Amino acid sequence: MKKKEFILNDILSKIYQQHFINGKLPTQRNLAKDYQVSRYTIQTVIDQLADIGVIKSVQGSGIFIKKNVRQNPLIYNSITATPYSRLTSKPIYLRKVKATDKDRRMFELEKSEEVWEFQRIRIANYQIVQIETSRLPYRAFFDLSVEDLKDSIQEFVQKKGYKISHNITTYKPTIVDKNQAELLSCKKGIPAMYIQNRSLLNNGVIYEYSEVIALDYSCTYLTPFNKEVHQSRKQD
Repeated sequence: MKKKEFILNDILSKIYQQHFINGKLPTQRNLAKDYQVSRYTIQTVIDQLADIGVIKSVQGSGIFIKKNVRQNPLIYNSITATPYSRLTSKPIYLRKVKATDKDRRMFELEKSEEVWEFQRIRIANYQIVQIETSRLPYRAFFDLSVEDLKDSIQEFVQKKGYKISHNITTYKPTIVDKNQAELLSCKKGIPAMYIQNRSLLNNGVIYEYSEVIALDYSCTYLTPFNKEVHQSRKQD
């Protein structure tokens, strides 16, 4: 593990352990001394923590931990650690198609209804890192456009007046095929992460289903210990 990554995860661990008094991190000078690294290294880590949304630096006052940060089990992943200013999306296609049986069950649609299907590549820090293929119910988002695909889909959904609740996500290792390699500008056969995601509104309705092929993907989670599940596994 790289030194910067170790320091990042160590500070995150201490934040979730409520190690820092009054919700405030030590000064960069003190952190550099504690970890025996340069202040430049600490500044890079602080920038990453700010990008993730964990801390906020106030000039002249210090580095403060944001409230309610411990409520989200996903601390960060390769995309959420990248601020929107360094994250862009390039649409490949957007088309309206007849809903499949799977679509009708998932989105609670009638037999004659249609869905949007789109594909785009995600570019973080000027590198192509993901191919995203998604489906949304046409009825709820009839005015979706190619321009919307260049920005955040979550932002588009919220502007429509919907309240987003949570995601159900599955991760599987995979390898890049020929078509994917062309879109990702990489070699065929290299390792990647397959990410399947169902995004839900507050009323429990799924508003988006997506499949992502991601390069150099990593994520960090907070996983509370569940005593009941632990005991049931022992019994089985």
